[in-house]
Amino acid sequence: MSAPVDQIQTVKIPKPVPLTTTRFRPPKKNIPQTKAERDRVLATIRDYIERENPVPPMPLDELEVHARRILAETGLPEIHLHYTAVCLNNEMWRETLAAIPYERRLLLMPKCLRVEEKCPAPFDEFGLLCKQCGLCSIQDFQNEAERLGYAVLVAEGSAIVMSLIQTGQIEAIVGISCLPVLERTFPYVEAAAIPSIAVPLLQDDCINTTVDIDWVWEYIHLTSDDTTRRLNLNALHDDVRGWFTPEAIDRIMGPAEGESERLAREWLARDGKRWRPFLTVATYQALREDRGEPIPEDIQRIALAVECFHKASLIHDDIEDEDFGRYGQPTLHAEHGVPVALNAGDLLIGEGYRLIGECASTDAQKTEMLLAASVGQRELCRGQGAELLWARHPEPLQSKQVLEIFRQKTAPAFEVALKLGASYAGKLAEVADVLHQYSENLGIAYQIRDDMDDLGADAGENALSQMRPSVLLAVARERAKGDDKSLLDSLWSHEELEGIALHKVRQLAHDLEADEKCLLLLETYKDAAVRSLAELDNANLKGLLRRVMGKIFNDLEIKGWCREFEVKNGVREEEEALVGA
Repeated sequence: MSAPVDQIQTVKIPKPVPLTTTRFRPPKKNIPQTKAERDRVLATIRDYIERENPVPPMPLDELEVHARRILAETGLPEIHLHYTAVCLNNEMWRETLAAIPYERRLLLMPKCLRVEEKCPAPFDEFGLLCKQCGLCSIQDFQNEAERLGYAVLVAEGSAIVMSLIQTGQIEAIVGISCLPVLERTFPYVEAAAIPSIAVPLLQDDCINTTVDIDWVWEYIHLTSDDTTRRLNLNALHDDVRGWFTPEAIDRIMGPAEGESERLAREWLARDGKRWRPFLTVATYQALREDRGEPIPEDIQRIALAVECFHKASLIHDDIEDEDFGRYGQPTLHAEHGVPVALNAGDLLIGEGYRLIGECASTDAQKTEMLLAASVGQRELCRGQGAELLWARHPEPLQSKQVLEIFRQKTAPAFEVALKLGASYAGKLAEVADVLHQYSENLGIAYQIRDDMDDLGADAGENALSQMRPSVLLAVARERAKGDDKSLLDSLWSHEELEGIALHKVRQLAHDLEADEKCLLLLETYKDAAVRSLAELDNANLKGLLRRVMGKIFNDLEIKGWCREFEVKNGVREEEEALVGA
């Protein structure tokens, strides 16, 4: 084994999310089938409430009138009417719930969330007594809710709930239930005028059900202490993207001087999600003291600096990896040659440091930001260096070794983005450790998603000849035997690639369930990022970063894999209809 591979450490994989053992089944037809559709319904509802300001409690017939209008805006079919009405009722109660202390709330879960055939938990007169076995989502929801101060019940039936409400100790309910039960109980909840959030189960047949975990997590943590909870992240992201037009770049950075600067800025303005500058601004917005005031021009400079560092790393990566296309266009070195591209990347790094140095913060804050940026760049180069040294003598890596490269290559840019926003707000010292843990998990999750895209349906057939450390192929190799393992060994070693088609490799990864394992890893690291926020005292930053995770990964789509729909949405067809029945 070559020395560079020996030097690659292994990351600790967080505890898997409950996705591991749940039997995945598709949602009922009266519930939107994909998470993207469900999130679109929720976003439309929130916009509708901002415009129309409907007031709860609202009779069912009136609720359905509003729900029909919302369905018309989303373009979804009439069959989703009751689902939309439930979500609308939730959002109307949202601000009321936020003002009620956690210790005055009840989390009510159905026992059908458990994995029935494996669940060791007994029942008493109050419901299920969870044994913390980790087989389903009940344990995670219960532990977090009780940590916050909730009363928690895993039970069906209204008698216990109503008796708790009558004691006066419970003032709001966050519940999980199927649509039929929600429809039957709605008149009682409406009559009691109890603020209630009800997250619909994706199935309603009372066995091994699933729920949108992100939604439950968000509602459990909803609090008026988080004054950013109504911040429109979509609008903020659009604002940030608007800073990268050629005109906006010149306004913020000053006029370009010469052809080299023009080329560097043209690359800076090219396509991109702008997640890193968005994270900088979002962090600042959460931590600033003068919330509600316009975004300072200095934070725009810092956001541009973050993107300068990122775009410079892409120029250098494309050269080092011999990639000739990005954003559907030629890479900079393919278009202008390696020397010009290298210089443009170096220039963007310099511009990033200049923008930080020229902002009107204190000398201590500038030092803090410059140190965070330089440490992040050093760590990124170490990760890229490990990959480049591996490429000189390529050989198979374990999945944990690949994840460590991801941690070094991708997480630092997210950490720099977060820390610069916190530093400009004057709060870095109190949140630095949490931001480090959050960005490590976010970065690994983000790179797993990119890794799968690199070998997805949209990847060109030359993806194999340019193969770099891949967690998907590492997992596949760990599971393969015989000729399949020999084939994957050849891919890792860049040997005998002639005649190996990408679609065959993709099918092999699917047959070995490596794609499902990688999607589980993706969810696990996303979950770990959210869990890392538990130690954060600042409610604004905690709430905003939890929502940011949802926004980033809901906007990303993995294409071309057979199982991404199943795992991403918590569903699977019933064993391919029992293999054709």
